[in-house]
Amino acid sequence: MDWSRPGAVVRSLRQRFSLRNAAGVVAVLFLLTVALSTLSSWTRRSTGSLQSKACDFPAIFNFGDSNSDTGGKSAAFHRLLPPNGDTFFGKTSGRYCDGKVILDFIAEKLGLPYLSAYLDSMGTNFRHGVNFATGGSTIQPLDTRIFEGGFSPISLDIQLAQFEQFKARTLELHAGKSDYAKSSLPRPEDFSKALYTMDIGQNDLHAALKSMTEKQALVSIPNMLNEFAVAVERLYQQGARAFWIHNTGPIGCVPFYFISYPPESNITDKNGIAQEFNMQLKTLVSKLRLRLLGANLNYIDIYSAKYTLISEAHKHSFGGPLEYCCGHFGDYTVHCGKKAIVNGTEVVGASCGDPSKVISWDGIHYSHAANQWVANRAVDGSLSDVQVPLTESCHESVHS
Repeated sequence: MDWSRPGAVVRSLRQRFSLRNAAGVVAVLFLLTVALSTLSSWTRRSTGSLQSKACDFPAIFNFGDSNSDTGGKSAAFHRLLPPNGDTFFGKTSGRYCDGKVILDFIAEKLGLPYLSAYLDSMGTNFRHGVNFATGGSTIQPLDTRIFEGGFSPISLDIQLAQFEQFKARTLELHAGKSDYAKSSLPRPEDFSKALYTMDIGQNDLHAALKSMTEKQALVSIPNMLNEFAVAVERLYQQGARAFWIHNTGPIGCVPFYFISYPPESNITDKNGIAQEFNMQLKTLVSKLRLRLLGANLNYIDIYSAKYTLISEAHKHSFGGPLEYCCGHFGDYTVHCGKKAIVNGTEVVGASCGDPSKVISWDGIHYSHAANQWVANRAVDGSLSDVQVPLTESCHESVHS
């Protein structure tokens, strides 16, 4: 019977029932009408629910190191030189990359502008968020060991202090009806609705491996993550509710470290240490979900994406996994964009011919093309431990 044709339904019923059963026919038709109406209403509500599930993040606040730095270190210490930034921006942009870092692709996906660095005072606008990350930053507060390793003094606790001051000053300026606050700073309500992104920890592992044995480095990981937990809890106390947390990448596959400390002369399992850090970080995030009521924490397995890309470089149209584009390491060293005298001759750390074909931009940091490849897999939720895409990360997951 064709239930989509009411006339056919009625004729069929007439044929099957006598007049004395007309009341029964009417009752059946009434029940069918109610059922179809209820189903239609439920379908409309379900469709509307799915359509409205996307989050409307008004801002991003980022904390991290050079993997997400958009100009902090360049503004605070020394300006990064070309060819950094050339591929996408056509000029130096404060990024350790020929183009965009993963954070830029996250902002694009959310329909937000690229984040200005907190430390950059020239031509910046913080209306839709702030980037507190600086190249060389660590989770752990600066001490003699970390300082002597050449890492940034702007550790995660300093970045948190900067955020707290930024929020307090923003609220003061809005309370005073400042025109600058209206045009260039987040609205007071944006702080609780924003996305808080974190990508930090790699330099802590580098600092440990430069100054400790492998066993000592492993033992130090819980201390690193205790500091990380304190940072997340401080942000939560400031009103943060949506967190997007990246784990650390396969540091043993970074060309600079592979060339400088070849496997045959260094038995330290760098990737194994990174994996241990990531495993403990994932456990920590799970515990924080239980402690921080109303918060949504998304743990993103950046390691697996980067490792897959490196191990399958040719499959994804990249060159060799240890190739890099800018600068030179090995028999002599010249950093990307800088100059050095080698055997009496000036050598420039120039770019290769096609940065889109290399995974590593400068032997340490990833290229624009590689960052885009990883970001595409991160934002769709496939790298999330709770399988939630970026655009829905303000919602509690059924997997958490």
